[in-house]
Amino acid sequence: MPRTYVDLPVSLDRGAPVALTVQLGDRLRTAMRDGTLKSGERLPSTRALARQLSISRTVVTEAYQQLYAEGWLDGRHGSGTYVADLVIHAPVTARSGSAVSGSVPALAGGGSAPSGGPAVPLPAGARGRGERVIDLRPGHPWVRDYDQAAWRRAWRKAADLPPGDRSDPYGVPRLREALAEHLRRTRAIAVGPEDIMVTRGTGNGLDLVAATLLSAGDRAGVEDPGYRVARNVFAARGAEIVPCPVDEDGVVVDGLPDDLRVLYTTPAHQYPLGGRLPISRRERLLDWARRTGAIIVEDDYDAEFRYDVAPLPALHGLDPDRVVLLGTLSKSLAPDIGVGWLVAAPDLLTAIVATRQDLSDRTSGPAQQAVAVMMERGDLDRHLRRMRLEYARRRAAVVDVLGPLVTGDTAGLHVMVELPGEIILSLLEEARERGVLLDSTLARHHHGEVRRHGLVIGYGSASLAEVRQGVAVVAELIGPRLADESRVAF
Repeated sequence: MPRTYVDLPVSLDRGAPVALTVQLGDRLRTAMRDGTLKSGERLPSTRALARQLSISRTVVTEAYQQLYAEGWLDGRHGSGTYVADLVIHAPVTARSGSAVSGSVPALAGGGSAPSGGPAVPLPAGARGRGERVIDLRPGHPWVRDYDQAAWRRAWRKAADLPPGDRSDPYGVPRLREALAEHLRRTRAIAVGPEDIMVTRGTGNGLDLVAATLLSAGDRAGVEDPGYRVARNVFAARGAEIVPCPVDEDGVVVDGLPDDLRVLYTTPAHQYPLGGRLPISRRERLLDWARRTGAIIVEDDYDAEFRYDVAPLPALHGLDPDRVVLLGTLSKSLAPDIGVGWLVAAPDLLTAIVATRQDLSDRTSGPAQQAVAVMMERGDLDRHLRRMRLEYARRRAAVVDVLGPLVTGDTAGLHVMVELPGEIILSLLEEARERGVLLDSTLARHHHGEVRRHGLVIGYGSASLAEVRQGVAVVAELIGPRLADESRVAF
């Protein structure tokens, strides 16, 4: 659709108790809902609209920023602000307690037409053949749009350095210094470069911890449901896997066994349910570790992305002696980079480094140098700021359509939609036929007894328009099934 400029018919009431920024945002949302503002139309600049309305430019800027974060507006600094491709749908009805309550309203394509215009049709060839599908599976970030100049500059700088004859098992010193500063600013963790080992990512760091700490028959705790790779890594090292239940807030501390050698947890954004471990439970978890002598492995895999919530302190920052912190650039930049980090107490880190040398394990030197350049120049910080806005818009698009069915949406790149187990397999199959790839049932994330069912919907690797389109299909498929299963408990 061609992008055209529109003269906004907006008026504000300075005598109203509602702030001007809120008024302006509400007027623009209404105009986009009722079709006064159409997809692709260009809005006035903040300066022009402020002059037109005789208000502060700050008021307009803040209103635009809020609408951008919610997914109503599109565009980048310097190229104009546009109405995004809008697909408005009635939300899924709420459920009360553990069962669906009330009737299920018409969802996308299942009744009254959306008020914001028709959904974009699925790409040609998507139906039934798996081509050009919309991928809503979790675990993948957005890599189709990046700062190419910064990327090329980083690798040119890395290429200027001669290849090394032997790698530092701790990692390139300049990168460890940059990571220490990054963790101080973003996670409030006071560490120095001597506390950090550069890894190839979370799986590599976790394997080195397991190889150092676990012997055959040792008991290793994993969240259940939880990250399958953690289970696989521990099992490959001969450990007995102990499933540890989680709830909406994260791992359940009460009842944790006293004989665990290691416990793997994702407190910033539990995978896959999406909970954030509260401060009080973090303290109880650390008390348990001190009492039992267990080591906690804290996977901070997507802690950079939070929405409408303040950051919670990392477990490692609360007790560096009992917690190994794992981080990665796989979600914040790209999986292909193959760079992550491990932070541990000095004695334990020394032991892990010795294990690494015994295994002849290493992280690519040129990749480390390139990442160091990006961090030193501020390119990574700029990328993270931009992606926080992008992911916030996609997350809002999911929540807008699926409404109260969504949980775990305060952080990360995925949400949880709990559904009756009876409807999931047919839903997955029909979604695939309509060109939308979804994660398989939540059951695959369980190690022990399957206690919960649902979908883990990722919005990292799809564009905003694709997320809207894909979630509209999901909503259309869920609605009738929930109506049929309204007496089935979750």
